[in-house]
This record gives sequence, structure tokens and C-alpha cells, in this order.
Amino acid sequence: MVRALFFILIVGALVLIVLSLIRRTPQARRASGDDTGEQRALPPPPSAASDRALSRATVREFLHELAFDAQLGVSVPAEHVKVVSAVIGTLQVAATSPRYAVRRPLLLPEIVRAVNDSDTTRRELARLIARDPALVGSLLRLANSPIYRRGSTPIENVERALTVLGTQGFRSLVAAALVQPVFRSSQPGAGKFPEIVWDSTQRAAAAAELYAAGVEVSDSFAAQLVALVMGLGAIVVYRVALDEYSLQRLEPDATTLASLLDAQTAEVARQIAASWDLSDRFVQALAEQKGDDNTQPDSSLGRSLRFGLTVGALAVLRANGRIDDDVGLATLVAAGGTGERFERLWGRLTAAPDTEPSRVASR
Repeated sequence: MVRALFFILIVGALVLIVLSLIRRTPQARRASGDDTGEQRALPPPPSAASDRALSRATVREFLHELAFDAQLGVSVPAEHVKVVSAVIGTLQVAATSPRYAVRRPLLLPEIVRAVNDSDTTRRELARLIARDPALVGSLLRLANSPIYRRGSTPIENVERALTVLGTQGFRSLVAAALVQPVFRSSQPGAGKFPEIVWDSTQRAAAAAELYAAGVEVSDSFAAQLVALVMGLGAIVVYRVALDEYSLQRLEPDATTLASLLDAQTAEVARQIAASWDLSDRFVQALAEQKGDDNTQPDSSLGRSLRFGLTVGALAVLRANGRIDDDVGLATLVAAGGTGERFERLWGRLTAAPDTEPSRVASR
């Protein structure tokens, strides 16, 4: 009798264990993804945005290939190493050399002071700018470009530009117009590099400005100006390199030029900022661009500049058909540009490239 009762208890316990396992097994399989049936569950695919985003290094490489109309090699050719050494030596003093020094635009300090002075009227500011006819021409040309233009009505005079763009937008426009002539190139063999750099720089300035205002909540004009100085640094590096190639009677090599630009532009821009007596935060922001691409700059201005440089290059690549919108927007988001305002910015920045600087400045 006792044995029979004991046997019944054992059987009952085994039944409970089996039933428990039957109930729990599907849940365990779903949780672990270890479903061995024909309809095996797959892990969710990576997001399209992260999957298509380009690295900063790749963005720069694509931009260089566009600017030089050539595919880059893996390394600098042996016969061009001496060019690199000579260029680096010259760049140590390029910011103060009469041949390469980028002088601060004469009206820049006065215009910045006037714009920042709440007592300055629009008419007074317009008269100040009118003292430089070349500046007026460049300014109006830029005001009607896709990056700056608001609405469909053309802007035909300085006062209207002030009215349409507002003080902040007008201040940004003036800074771009002041530095634009430097992007003109009279050197033989310059190709379309100055045009591509100017195109990328003005787009970078607009992107850095928005990022500073919307994400960093910092000085947007400083972000715009530091991006323009970075573009000037690239022009100086390129001019020094072309001169050295001419001296050594070598044909310029795209891989060598790209290597020099990547390694030296930020330092030359830092020298330009110092020679212009720009504040320490400008100098720091430019110095922070020399670090590893994976290291985020410490300063808000440095982060705004890093974002602007990436997005400016992306926009030029998209405008020239080198990438599509999916890749561009994915990289924009990965760089920190999320939200409707950055989508609107992307649409504005990817308009067709404006007229080349040399033509714009001469009209």
C-alpha cells in the first residue's frame, strides 16, 4: 500500500515537471532566438541610417577625389615624399609669409562691431558696406544663392538683404562675402580645387552655424567664421603645394595633395586665426580638428566646426551626384544632425553649386 502511494507521488511529480517544461520551452526559445523550426526568427537588421553612414575620413576622401578628379591611392608615391617634406617646411611660416598670408579683411572688425551694436541702423550698416563696391557685388551674389536666399524674390540691394535675412543671417552673409575673394586662384594647374573648396566651405559655415545655435546653444557667428577660416587654410596648403611641385618640376599627385590637406589644413587655419587676432576659442577649435576623427572636440565651437566640415563636404558630394540622399542623410544623422531643422538645412545645402568664385567676384 505504501509502495503504491509512493509510486503515484513520483509519477505525479514527473507529470508536473514535464508540463512545466512544455509551458516554458517556447518562451525560452523566443527570448534566446534559438528556434530550430523552419520559421526560425532572425535578429533585427541594423538600422538603415547607421548602415549607410560614411565615416569622416571617407567623406574627406570622396571630396578630394571630386576636387582633383582622380581616384586616391593607398599611400604617397615615393617620388613625391620630398614634396611633402618641403611643403611642411614652408607651411611653418605660411601664415606670415607675404606670398601666402591671408590678411584679415579690412572691414571685418568694423562690420562685426556695427552688427553687434543694437544702435546701428540698417541704413548705417548698408552705407558701411557700400564703401567696398566689390564686397557689395559678392554679397548680393551670395544673397541670391540657394544657401542664403529666402523666398523667390531676388535680392537686388544691401538694404533688402538686411530686411530679408535679418541681422544674424546678414552678418553670416557678410563674413562669407569678405573672405570669398581669397578663394580665387591665379595659379596654373589649380583646376577646380578652389571652386570645390569654396563650395564646401560656405556650406560648412552654414551647417556649423545651425549646429552651434540649435545643438550647442553657443555663438553661431563664431562657428560660421571659424569654418570660413578652415577653408582658407586649405587654400593656403594647396597653393604652397602647387608652388613646390612647380619648383621640383613634378606633376601634382592627387594622393599627395590629399595627404597634405588632411594633415596640415587645421594647423595652417590655426595660424591664420592667430594672425587675425581672433580669440583663443577660435584657435582652440581649429587645433581640435587635428586630432583623431573618433575623438570629439572638447569645445562647443570645435564640435560645431567638426559637424560643419562633415556636412559641408557631404552636401557638395550630393550636389555633384557622388552620393545619394540616403547616404547623405544617414551620415548627417550620425554626425549629430537630427530633427526637422537639419532636414531643411540638407535640402538647402544640396542645391546645385553656385557660380565659381572667380566669376562671382568679377561681376
